[in-house]
Amino acid sequence: MTTIDLVLNVTALILTFNIFLCIYKAISSPESWNRIICINVIGTKTIVIISLIAFIFDSFYFVDVAIVYALFNFILTIALSKYIEFGTL
Repeated sequence: MTTIDLVLNVTALILTFNIFLCIYKAISSPESWNRIICINVIGTKTIVIISLIAFIFDSFYFVDVAIVYALFNFILTIALSKYIEFGTL
């Protein structure tokens, strides 16, 4: 294992820990806007982790998965925001 692999693995673990903190914040938050922001942050960190995995395994098929996941994350955030503001999609 090279130094760059070790750094990327540690970075992925730190991001995973941050995702669990965001999950706690989303559960304990009283307002729906905070929950939407936490879900968006979780999705963004997941995209970064998928990209790190693509770099670690030297397989760029994971980058395609990350791009599709980013698209779903964006659509979900817009749809939830519109639903909370207007009450309908």
